[in-house]
Amino acid sequence: MSPVRPESVSRTDASIRKGAQLGLDDVRLGHREGQALPGTVRLRIAPGELVAVLGPSGCGKSTLLRTLAGLLPPLGGHVTQDGVPVGGPGADRALVFQEDALLPWRSVRANVELPLAIRRMGRAERRRAAEEWLERVGLAGHTHKLPRQLSGGQRQRVQLARALAGEPRAVLMDEPFGALDPHTRAGMQDLLVEILRDTGATVVFVTHDVDEALHLGDRIALLPSGDVLDVPHPRQRDARNAPGTTGLRRRVLASL
Repeated sequence: MSPVRPESVSRTDASIRKGAQLGLDDVRLGHREGQALPGTVRLRIAPGELVAVLGPSGCGKSTLLRTLAGLLPPLGGHVTQDGVPVGGPGADRALVFQEDALLPWRSVRANVELPLAIRRMGRAERRRAAEEWLERVGLAGHTHKLPRQLSGGQRQRVQLARALAGEPRAVLMDEPFGALDPHTRAGMQDLLVEILRDTGATVVFVTHDVDEALHLGDRIALLPSGDVLDVPHPRQRDARNAPGTTGLRRRVLASL
């Protein structure tokens, strides 16, 4: 895997205060009991930036996320948050998966409250936070339902609310919308954009969908080539046919 080249990205002061700076310096990815992925990764992710990660299956995208989360130690190199080595999982880094991983016996509100309860937040405070986040994701009327009573898109909304209720400074997303139908997927993308605009959290977003990466990403990191590409019009669906975006789309597709 060729190094991912660092590039500077200017962000607002609010984002710098809230989002985490993530760094991978000559990191070798892999499991200690298995074979390491080839090459090393070098990447700087600015506070408040959304970096979309694209690449074929088996190139290390999910391993990259778990290494950033502190769930997998790097086989070499250094992983940092705000310049401090990442030595394990932290409450200020949240993971969001393609499978919603909700606890089926807990209500929607209780699922959102769970990470707050683990942090020993008071019952009234965590209930208030959970209800506020469920309202933000459009599920205010579903707080007492069980996950099996929700659609796939609604369950992903619950997972997003659960991840963000703890006010993480970095959100690591592993193809979170991959199993959704196109209409629901577009709605979730727009919801994510709206929420992240307010939180200023740093996001690393793994996807197989080139158009999703072009819509959401400030930059796109391509694995295993190591290229990092600026997106000229992030978050603007009508920019898909702009010359700069269409050219970038062809380049990304060719690299895959």
